[in-house]
Amino acid sequence: MFNNQIVLQKAKEFDVKFVRLQFTDICGTLKNIAITVEHLEEALKGELRFDSSVIEGFDRDRETDVILLPDPDTFEVFPWRPREGAVARLICDIYNPDGQPFPGCPRLMLKKVLAEAEGLGLTIQVGAEAEFFLFFTDEKGKPLTCTHDLGGHCDVSPVDLGENARRDMVLTLESMGFDIGASHHEFAPGQHEIDFRRQGALTMADQLITFRFVVRTIAQRHGLYASFMPKPLMGVPGSGLHLQQLLFRDGLNAFADGDQPSGLSAAAQHYIAGLLEHAPGYAALTNPLVNSYKRLVPKTGSPVYLGWSEQNRYTLVRIPSARGQETGVEVRHPDPACNPYLALGALTAAGLDGVKKQLVPPVPVEIIQPGDPEGSPRLPRNLDEALRALGRDDIIRTALGPYIYRRFVELKQEEWDSFHNYVHQWEIDHYLTRY
Repeated sequence: MFNNQIVLQKAKEFDVKFVRLQFTDICGTLKNIAITVEHLEEALKGELRFDSSVIEGFDRDRETDVILLPDPDTFEVFPWRPREGAVARLICDIYNPDGQPFPGCPRLMLKKVLAEAEGLGLTIQVGAEAEFFLFFTDEKGKPLTCTHDLGGHCDVSPVDLGENARRDMVLTLESMGFDIGASHHEFAPGQHEIDFRRQGALTMADQLITFRFVVRTIAQRHGLYASFMPKPLMGVPGSGLHLQQLLFRDGLNAFADGDQPSGLSAAAQHYIAGLLEHAPGYAALTNPLVNSYKRLVPKTGSPVYLGWSEQNRYTLVRIPSARGQETGVEVRHPDPACNPYLALGALTAAGLDGVKKQLVPPVPVEIIQPGDPEGSPRLPRNLDEALRALGRDDIIRTALGPYIYRRFVELKQEEWDSFHNYVHQWEIDHYLTRY
């Protein structure tokens, strides 16, 4: 555990010249304010103010000051920058000038949900499997949709031409304290996956935000562009972000029960039921783009239907085979474009609601096939449906808080309206000469 004094000592030890104070806006875009090391002590005391519209995602006529308060435990030196005059980062929470939490801070939203879990004597750990594409860029650095290889699932070089870039990404992440479980080429050409071993939920959210930044930085150094767009190409699988949640009480896995044939406790069953009950309500947070729903299509192998299984990878929730202290619940439909603070906060709130109400899940789906029969409960079909479902879910709205809920829906409704009013090439191709 770091404190302010240790951060100042580390900055001096590593010859840090610049510090990036990082935070995310409501949509999960990483932002930062750069300061020189001479102002680091001032920043650590929470004396740096800036305009809240940067977090809210709006340009407003009247500025509102908020405070960046760095988390000392997130201090890291960027390993790809020069060691002389190094650059470091700190992830920040956002507060009002009066010292009260700023209600639009996504990181504080997740902290609030985790505090509620701790009030029940529970702690949450999370593992992640993150997928992304690597694309070529044109002479101006603009990303193309041309992939850098024709590899498939777990292929090796020379077919997997992204192997070197992926290796550098993993080495860089490990040098920044990430515990990487595995990495490999995914099913689609140019698609890759990097897996993270379980951490505390807040640490994992911090790592996922950092992961996107690091991967894009290293890809650029290899002349490539890393995209976390859920479905950038037609006819090939999209990119997901599988999240494994584990619940602990007094250091013991609360999902595990060796006396049950399944190895799952009653708490695990209730948690699964909560995830399924609120899945339509939190879909806008786990799958926040118009494009997200181009990936979540029935009969494509995507987890669309509201079911769970120990074997069927096409269900929304899957129970990995590990038992005992590693017993976990994997949610398979989120995508890497989500704000991990809001997504993990919503998933945790949903699962805890199931535990508190002792909800009972449906019978598990054991038939291994891509999709369930027509008419089965399913995720929303598009962003508009997801926003409407979010509006009907009091548990998820409460977890977000009225401020983040209102701002998030306003931003996403604008996104949906822009898409809905746009004349797409598909319409030109299908209708122009026919009507």
